[in-house]
Amino acid sequence: MKALKYIVLFSICITMISCGPYSFTGADTGDAKTYQVNFFQNNADLVEPGLDIDFTNALQDLIVNQTSLNLVTTGADLIFEGEITEYRIAPMTATAQNTAAQNRLTIRVNVRYINTKDEEKDFEKPFSFFFDYPAEAQLIGGTKDEAFEVIFERLTQDIFNASLANW
Repeated sequence: MKALKYIVLFSICITMISCGPYSFTGADTGDAKTYQVNFFQNNADLVEPGLDIDFTNALQDLIVNQTSLNLVTTGADLIFEGEITEYRIAPMTATAQNTAAQNRLTIRVNVRYINTKDEEKDFEKPFSFFFDYPAEAQLIGGTKDEAFEVIFERLTQDIFNASLANW
């Protein structure tokens, strides 16, 4: 019985080794070991204080949580940089009295991805997402926190998919 346990354990180990490393997120980091996310400067016409650091941190957190890469401040194998180019609030739907019933916050970022191990994977492109909220609500406190959470989750996942996802 004890021998059977070791045979099964040995078989599982051989199977795992032969299949190679697998990422459940679909991340293809190649030979890269490190990444850096440079500060995303807020260059939007309407500047929301703290948006730049919050977005930079959200992108760093997503990559560290979905890959085995190490975050560094310089000399990384994979580099993410860019700027926030749009922060806009616009009315979306109207009431019968011709007033806004719903507003939309849109955030757009321009991203430059540099893969020092494989230059063919480099790109520069914009990513954008939005959050709709009732017109009677102010974009402060919990509403703003929810909006940022929803938008950052989508933007960072889209950036991750464009740069590292293997689908």
